[in-house]
Amino acid sequence: MRLLIIEDETRIAEVLRSALSRSGFAVDGVRLCGDARAALSVNPYDAVILDLGLPDGDGLTLLKEMRAHGNAVPVLVLTARDAVEDRVGGLDTGADDYLVKPFAMSEVIARIKALLRRPEGALGATLRSGNIAFDTIGRDVRIGEAVLVLPRRESAILEHLMRRAGRVVPKAVLEDKLYGIDDELGSNAIPVHVHHLRRKLMDRGATVEIHTVRGVGYLLVDGHA
Repeated sequence: MRLLIIEDETRIAEVLRSALSRSGFAVDGVRLCGDARAALSVNPYDAVILDLGLPDGDGLTLLKEMRAHGNAVPVLVLTARDAVEDRVGGLDTGADDYLVKPFAMSEVIARIKALLRRPEGALGATLRSGNIAFDTIGRDVRIGEAVLVLPRRESAILEHLMRRAGRVVPKAVLEDKLYGIDDELGSNAIPVHVHHLRRKLMDRGATVEIHTVRGVGYLLVDGHA
């Protein structure tokens, strides 16, 4: 899953990026409203963390623009504005949640996951395909009763394939979801991750198979169906 952090305080942005990356998210960070508009126009984010006091404008104005243009991405406002009227104003403008600085990083992560678990959000509870069960909250993967430990990006690929089991997932979609703007992305990065994931599933006796649709993407099918 891919997040956008809109925060002009470098230290806070770095803390957020580091902690969220360790929690399995691909993270982009910008410090200006203008850069945020550009990022939102081209990237499919699953959630946004938004500061309000930005150097080139008010975050609430940006949020109002997003909602006016039909962008329904979940937004967590993270700001030093702690008055009740500020919270009410943020929520009324279209924020999905509002957290005041200083904050506990564990709470930020918990609130982001809660937003993503809402109906139509990016997180479900447990995904099942064949004999694989994927707890998307705890990030635990089981094949039958055995636990399968996967690196972050292989885990993310499996999740996206399971969410769209029986349908082709374009390679470009996986690239957008797994890599941030600043991440180095080689042309064969996704195929390499898929190769390793496919091998691990086969070695553990998974009943599902990952098929490559040449020139398009990947397809998860139940080989025993």
